Amino acid sequence: MKLNEIRENEGAHKKRMRVGRGPGSGKGKTAGRGVKGQKSRTGVSLLGFEGGQMPLYMRMPKRGFNNPNALKLAEVNLWRLQDAIDAGKLDASASIDGAALVAAGVLRRAKDGVRVLGTGELTAKLNLVVWSATAGAVKAIEAAGGTVEQQRIAAEAKAAARVEKRNAAKGKAPAPKAPKGDANKVSSRDRRKAAA
Repeated sequence: MKLNEIRENEGAHKKRMRVGRGPGSGKGKTAGRGVKGQKSRTGVSLLGFEGGQMPLYMRMPKRGFNNPNALKLAEVNLWRLQDAIDAGKLDASASIDGAALVAAGVLRRAKDGVRVLGTGELTAKLNLVVWSATAGAVKAIEAAGGTVEQQRIAAEAKAAARVEKRNAAKGKAPAPKAPKGDANKVSSRDRRKAAA
């Protein structure tokens, strides 16, 4: 066999159909679109059209909600932090924030903040300043002798204080807060009573 004798397998390459090139081609005149009507023209949008009745995709129930204002957080696990410290990329004695993690190559970008997840083991004593951390991650970091400063908690407290200040200026009594969990939730009727 020579290079100039190499051929594709039979049927490996199919020629493009040329339409509208005369009656002899078999695809001339109407170019395989049939005769007249809406579908024979360009710009037709019939996908999901059911003769004017309510289409199936509009009859189906809708679930869920995509919050356009939700923060996009960069997630990092404990094992990833430990690997970076073992490799000498992170200084465990210094305060570690999003910028330090990006500089060390642990994260590509900090996005809107950093969230620490609890997968893996951590032996180094770390002082983290992050947006949030899971309960398991906080427990593991504190067990290793480190600390976690969560900016989310401070931001929520600031927002709550701002709401209370606005309500106080309007002369509204603060609404009773429901305890965490499903039990003993404060009903809307109790809230109205408190506000009255």
